[in-house]
Amino acid sequence: MSETVEGPAGKTAGQAGRAPARTRRVGSGAKWEPIVGYSRAVAAGDYIFVSGCTSIVGAEFVHPDDPYAQTVQAIANVESALAELGAGLADVVRTRVYVTDIRRWEEYGLAHGKAFGNVMPATSMVQIGALVDPRMLVEIEAIAYKPGAGSVGGAGPEAGLL
Repeated sequence: MSETVEGPAGKTAGQAGRAPARTRRVGSGAKWEPIVGYSRAVAAGDYIFVSGCTSIVGAEFVHPDDPYAQTVQAIANVESALAELGAGLADVVRTRVYVTDIRRWEEYGLAHGKAFGNVMPATSMVQIGALVDPRMLVEIEAIAYKPGAGSVGGAGPEAGLL
């Protein structure tokens, strides 16, 4: 699911002949999105903001008690959201890794390093009290830089179809 909306009050991005400001949103179909009121990812201008991703495939939780596998799946979900907006992991400039047990940092970190070792985004790993499902051990947010990502036709082959 995706949508494109014009910037505030339909105004353009500037008076210098730039294209109208646009925001593009995609959802993953997760049951929490309509309840909480959020998008899986939002492209605004040249940036894509990906909401926290966990170890979910479709509507099912996967990889209980496996921090490494949960991190791999969460990153795959980040990658999927980015792809819908014409970007990929190579465009990621920032990640935030929320974990429920910082003592297992290396397991989360190894999976993150495998996905982002060549990209080297800025990152933080922070221990939190819990996630929405007690079986979840990790949640990952990402920010990507992709010029024109928020504009129709601005990024990726499918962008012009919105």
